Amino acid sequence: MLILPIKKKWFDMIRSEEKKEEYREIKPYYHSRLGHYFICCKLDTATRKVLKNMTTTEKIVIFRNGYSHNSPQIKCRCTLRVGLGKKEWGAELGKEYYIIKILDILE
Repeated sequence: MLILPIKKKWFDMIRSEEKKEEYREIKPYYHSRLGHYFICCKLDTATRKVLKNMTTTEKIVIFRNGYSHNSPQIKCRCTLRVGLGKKEWGAELGKEYYIIKILDILE
């Protein structure tokens, strides 16, 4: 299971089901966490470009509002892809991200 800390604003939007995607930058750190967990793509570490992009199978992700083990958290069923995010959900225009698509909230 993957645990990702997020800011309160995004946490509350996910909990209310207003926000359906969470974004992470395409960097080796997130590739090692997301790419390997979801087994979705290959990354050219020199250019930080994704070489292969495909929608993944569903996995469980816990979004935690903070870093403490007792911080509020939401358990979600998600998939991962690479693409452009939505500005209103925190993405920069024209920038590609790992997009964690929230299918539904389990807990």
